Amino acid sequence: YFGTIPARATAFMKEFEMESHKLGIPVTTRHNEVAPNQFECAPVFEEANLANDHNLLLMEVMEQVARRHNFKLLLHEKPYPGLNGSGKHNNWSLGTNTGVNLLKPGNNPKTNLRFLTFFVNTLAALHKHADIVRAAIASVGNDHRLGANEAPPAIISAFIGSQLSELLDALETSIKAGKLTPEDKTALKLEIGRIPEVLLDNTDRNRTSPFAFTGNKFELRAVGSTANCAVSMTVLNTIVSEQLRSFKEEVDQRIESGDKKDDAILKELQKLIAQSKSIRFEGNGYSDEWVVEAKKRGLSNLRNTPEALNVLNRTEVQELFERMGVLSKEELGARVEVDLENYILKRQIEYRVLLDMSRSTILPAAIRYQSGLLSNVEQLNNVMGKDASKFSSAQLDMIKSAGTAIQALHLTALKMEEVHDKAEGAKSALAKARDYAEKVVPCMEAVAEQCAELEMMVDDSQWPLPKFTELLFTR
Repeated sequence: YFGTIPARATAFMKEFEMESHKLGIPVTTRHNEVAPNQFECAPVFEEANLANDHNLLLMEVMEQVARRHNFKLLLHEKPYPGLNGSGKHNNWSLGTNTGVNLLKPGNNPKTNLRFLTFFVNTLAALHKHADIVRAAIASVGNDHRLGANEAPPAIISAFIGSQLSELLDALETSIKAGKLTPEDKTALKLEIGRIPEVLLDNTDRNRTSPFAFTGNKFELRAVGSTANCAVSMTVLNTIVSEQLRSFKEEVDQRIESGDKKDDAILKELQKLIAQSKSIRFEGNGYSDEWVVEAKKRGLSNLRNTPEALNVLNRTEVQELFERMGVLSKEELGARVEVDLENYILKRQIEYRVLLDMSRSTILPAAIRYQSGLLSNVEQLNNVMGKDASKFSSAQLDMIKSAGTAIQALHLTALKMEEVHDKAEGAKSALAKARDYAEKVVPCMEAVAEQCAELEMMVDDSQWPLPKFTELLFTR
């Protein structure tokens, strides 16, 4: 593997970069990632619509170039259990039509207040609509990936760094009710003036967060590697737009009530900082403790695609998309239906392939392996007579282990088939998708584990499929 694959991979990546540049897409293949033969591709940032189109084109170019180099490109989010999956990091910021990044602080309190306004409103939007963001990243592949091996969890939270967290906490307590005195404003200006200094040390140390602030942008890391980023970016743009509209209305009301503009903005930011505090998390997103803590905070943990997609059927979500002029109730409903059907179809394919492979390929191979051991024991008995037991105890143990695994796989496959048939009788797409997620998939995982157990037992020369070690390292 180390003698041949890297040279071919390097040639593939060079040609991929050349083909991308021909299409006018600036991109670099950065470095090896954690899993074997896993690499990072980094397109240069650009306006969201164009970036999304280019992202889809890059996926197609990758696949075409890979074939020319005798590679198979895997865009599945989690092709191998126990190894790092693949995803897309959507670096998202807001800018004016003159090119000003609204999530980048400036060099004076006024521009820093502008940064703080858009920063806090983005956190508030995520807090208010975290379930919609979770729905936007839902897919079969992401169900395997989220929460495992350097993928963010299904619980949506935001990482902003300890320094910015301390700054927001300070602003929450230092902005007083009523009219702000000159001394109050001076103190606040000093706090806001610290923002550029704080950001210099705000390196992104937390790779377990699904939504992280990384200096002058937020990074949505939970999008799957097969996904069309337009879905998650549309959702993010919609919820932040709605939050900014609400923010302006609240600030205008404060101004009408007698507050000065800056005072009104600061007081409204204080309210949003307090309300959205539960969405901020700086710890380990993989830990069991975070699941318990998130539940205490009232954060959702939508573990599978049907659960997540059902969020889009909520009346308040439909009204949000209609109110913002993004999707009508009928358009949103149609997308949910299509996504559910897509989920069901992929699960059906997985089920059929797994059932066929386990019965027509893996069980026969295991039985042949067991038969070979039985023949060996029989021959030892014929040749060695009474002394045969001294030389066949290991083979007998192996025969028993193989027999136990064969029987377990057979019975689990029968159960999987039974559960699948019941799921197929569900009366709606949502009910069927839920049955697949909650009942069929656990059976499929059990069958896969038993197939893997037999793979470890059966001699390489007798195993009819490439083994995991061969797929990952030696072929």
